Amino acid sequence: MKILKTANLKKYYGEGDVRVKALDGVDLSIEEGEFAAVVGTSGSGKSTLLHMLGGLDYATSGTVEVAGKKIFELNENDLTIFRRRQIGFIFQSYNLVPILSVYENIVLPVELDGRRVDKAFLDRIVKTLGLERRLDDLPGQLSGGQQQRVAIARALVTKPAIVLADEPTGNLDSRTTQEVLGLLKLTGEQFHQTIVMITHNEALSQFCDRVIRIEDGRIVNDYRREARA
Repeated sequence: MKILKTANLKKYYGEGDVRVKALDGVDLSIEEGEFAAVVGTSGSGKSTLLHMLGGLDYATSGTVEVAGKKIFELNENDLTIFRRRQIGFIFQSYNLVPILSVYENIVLPVELDGRRVDKAFLDRIVKTLGLERRLDDLPGQLSGGQQQRVAIARALVTKPAIVLADEPTGNLDSRTTQEVLGLLKLTGEQFHQTIVMITHNEALSQFCDRVIRIEDGRIVNDYRREARA
């Protein structure tokens, strides 16, 4: 089942001779449960693509469909609600609220939506990510790797249709990078979660089922890795 789909997606900046084609006709579909990496150098269009997929910015033309909903057809309020419920975000800078505890940071998107936290599901996430003893701590008391674990938990707790990870290990050392990506893959498999990760580091794509290379706003290569025995 396709959980995400784009059709002729374009994002242009400027006019005439100074026009920049950040995305220039991207057709992409992601299957439910896939862990896909979008790989490209700085300026290739990968971050712009993530912003389009997550409804953080509007396209010049084309469509983005998430869980059967064409997100650019939603008004601002409905898009905000849809994004909060159906799209989980993991950022390079973690984006945790410093005055809230680990627990409060994790459940924040659920509470903002006025819903009850699924405690059993939350407990599974927390246990999988090894955060059981850190729930009362503030983000400033955690290492970078631990903060990113909290961000992963926060992205999963709403049971979104898709999780978008923007350079999620950019601020981490190599050992912690391996650890966090391993956990991201584990949680994806355990909770049947679809994950799209943006990265400039092709070596990180070894954790993914699928690698999509983007250059100059266009997809130039798209392949699935063979399942390992």
